[in-house]
Amino acid sequence: MHPPTKADWRTKVLDGRRILSTERRRSENAALATLAATLVPADTTVCAYVPVGSEPGAISMLDALADAGAEVLVPITRPDTPLCWAHFLGADTLVAAGFGLHEPTGDVLPPETVGRAHTVLVPALAVDRRGVRLGRGAGFYDRTLHLAAPDARIVAVVRDDELVDELPEDPHDIRMGWALTPGSGLVRLGSGERAEQHRP
Repeated sequence: MHPPTKADWRTKVLDGRRILSTERRRSENAALATLAATLVPADTTVCAYVPVGSEPGAISMLDALADAGAEVLVPITRPDTPLCWAHFLGADTLVAAGFGLHEPTGDVLPPETVGRAHTVLVPALAVDRRGVRLGRGAGFYDRTLHLAAPDARIVAVVRDDELVDELPEDPHDIRMGWALTPGSGLVRLGSGERAEQHRP
């Protein structure tokens, strides 16, 4: 029997997210917002994302980062290029964009802007304990994360059961250094050891 492919994993995770109760989703998103606010020192930059559909997190996570004093940047997508960035200035500044996403209406900053981020919060369907991330397959983050600072904290945001032992990996995949989950907080990847217990 062959090991599960990326497509198999995507189906499994999305099916699991689809049946999640509204109450459970709300509770997990509240925990992620509380945790996110502890991750980034005030007056530093965090590159985050605007959660859509069943993705972990909510606008409250972005609000919490901003309330903690961070400069919050979120992605602007362009086909087949690294992500550009724009300032998150509240839910009322977001508009519908390509790929089913929501993006700010303000000035667009170049891809290299990610280089000033202390922390990059990356959406993921799953991540394994080696740091291998499963995305949706568009490749935006694999084209972007090499522009981050060498000491930036690269964090996959997932539900607790989406942190798994091993995922399939391609040569172009960029590994994550950390996972952020509602129940376990910030988990160091690569060594399999939990670090910096951040709990709500």
